[in-house]
Amino acid sequence: MKKLYHEFYILFIAVIFIACSTNNNHKKLISENIAFADNQYGLMLAMLEDSGKTLNPKSFINGKMKFIPPQEWTSGFFPGSLWYLYELTGDEKWIEPAMKQTKALESIQFYTDNHDVGFMIGCSYGNALRLTGKEEYKDIIIQAARSLSTRFNPSTGVIQSWNANPKKDWEYPVIIDNMMNLELLFDATEFSGDSTFYNIAVSHADNTMKNHYRPDYSTWHVIDYNKTDGSVRHRNTHQGYDDESSWSRGQSWGVYGYVLCYRKTNNPTYLTQAKKALDFIANHPNYPEDGVPYWDFDSPDIPNTYRDTSAASILASALYEISIYSNKKDFKEWADKIMLSLNGPEYRAETGENGFFILKHAVGSLPHNSEVDVPLNYGDYYFLEALKRKKDLES
Repeated sequence: MKKLYHEFYILFIAVIFIACSTNNNHKKLISENIAFADNQYGLMLAMLEDSGKTLNPKSFINGKMKFIPPQEWTSGFFPGSLWYLYELTGDEKWIEPAMKQTKALESIQFYTDNHDVGFMIGCSYGNALRLTGKEEYKDIIIQAARSLSTRFNPSTGVIQSWNANPKKDWEYPVIIDNMMNLELLFDATEFSGDSTFYNIAVSHADNTMKNHYRPDYSTWHVIDYNKTDGSVRHRNTHQGYDDESSWSRGQSWGVYGYVLCYRKTNNPTYLTQAKKALDFIANHPNYPEDGVPYWDFDSPDIPNTYRDTSAASILASALYEISIYSNKKDFKEWADKIMLSLNGPEYRAETGENGFFILKHAVGSLPHNSEVDVPLNYGDYYFLEALKRKKDLES
């Protein structure tokens, strides 16, 4: 009996040692990446300040920085990353540049030309409000939600993403990415008490669930609706391999979108949708062991084609959040695997390189030869968000 107790004690100590070692490794990954991002973005800010202008960086292509105007769909990610750096480091040096970059997007609250006002205002002013508590930011978010709502058509039940495109025969195109913009509407109802925004978001989520997903829970990129009767005219891609392929970033947008819809509504249908869309990824034969997807799950030249670190970071962030709501699967462990891969030399830049962005090897739109195998500001944004969520879970 003494021998049995002794063996149990040894096993117990070994389990405790492994658990402590694993926990220390997680904390080291977090702290090391925070320090790296702090240094890398510090260098980026120094470069921007030397220009004497308020420049918004999107990418680094062929040795040159790509800057964007406020109306470009990714304009909210750089200020959002600065807010996350403030939150992750606790260093107030990030507040002034974050506020400056956020202020540069103030006019976007009135922008109605596409659906991405949710990204643009939510990532900038949304994080600014969360971290500073400035009440005036609520008014900007509410006005932005009004602008986004102008693109909603009760006949289709969804928010129009892009304007009509006669060349593609698109009358009312809606992309899966649009799920990410619903958070702005949910927040606007919370801040204003006006349920109109909430109802539009729910209608869009429900109709996207019905029309955007295949039986295997992969997603089409673009659904074109008849704006009069709401029927589906076309199911296409724009940035994926072909109309019936599964574009990896679109799959990540959808997962993330339904996780946030569950957070905002507590509707279990949305959580189930996210899980089934995750099952598609996890069970796909072309999903790599390191967790960083190829740019399209059905690209015919896998494995000799591009990975997309932006799809990976969006997915990791969504996985950390869904792990809070469900412990039936190892969602956190999956996210940790992705983050460990992104932390490696294959995907993370060296200090001072990569245009001072964090992640390498993202793909904007391969069919258009646009922003291929380069850093992208939204890849960094969701990497930092995932890092923040991991830090919260480990604390």
